[in-house]
Formats: sequence, structure tokens, C-alpha cells
Amino acid sequence: MTAAEHLEYRPGDQIDRVAHALADGTRRSLLRLVRETEMAAGDLAAAFPAITRPAVSQHLRVLRDAGLVEVRTAGKHRLYRAEPSGLVEMRQYIDEMWAGNLARLKLAAERVEWPDRTRRQLDVAAPHPEPTNESSTP
Repeated sequence: MTAAEHLEYRPGDQIDRVAHALADGTRRSLLRLVRETEMAAGDLAAAFPAITRPAVSQHLRVLRDAGLVEVRTAGKHRLYRAEPSGLVEMRQYIDEMWAGNLARLKLAAERVEWPDRTRRQLDVAAPHPEPTNESSTP
């Protein structure tokens, strides 16, 4: 992938749908509810008494469109469950953005916390010149 392709914005990218879905607190709460277990849409709506059922359904649709939940039908019920693979691209993006910064932060913290240890590690890693005996006479 070229640098231009890497920076190119493509509307409708999966990562944009995930970011949009996670930007809303209600959707994050819905996702938490179905993280470990499958729940019916009615039960999810009941967990949010201040929100209408159609509004909860719209939130669930956004989560589904982003690939964050999977839906299956069981009789009259629509059952929702978190789809962890929907977060893979977002996690990769965050890891990519922070990997270098976290490594630099770790080094800085180690230098403050263990300056002698860090100095010793640097001393061991750096090549040392062989001592010369210039002052001795033959």
C-alpha cells in the first residue's frame, strides 16, 4: 500500500462505521450487555426505560451495520450477541497509533524509575574500546 493509499479517506470504511457506532454511550451500553450473553431485543429495550423501543432498535441496527453485533431469529425474537471480530480493525488502528508512543513512554519511565539499571543496560549494549597502555615503557 502506498503512502497516498494509506492516507486516503474512503467514506463508509468499516473503521468509520465502528467509530460512529462506539461514539454513542447508549450503543456502548448495549454492546456491553451482549458482550457475554445473547439477549432478545425486547430485553435490551427494557434495560433502557427512558428510550423508546424504536430508538433502541435503531441503535441496534447501527451496531449490526458496523459489524459489532450479530443477530439471529428464534421464533418471534431477535437475539443479539456481540461480535468481537468487529473491533479488530479499530484495535489494529489504535495499536498502530500508540505502539511507538508507548515504547517511548516505557523507556522514559524506566530512565526515571531505574536510572542506574538503564545506564547499566546501555553500558552493556555499547561497545567499549580496548584500554591502551600508552604510559608504559618497554
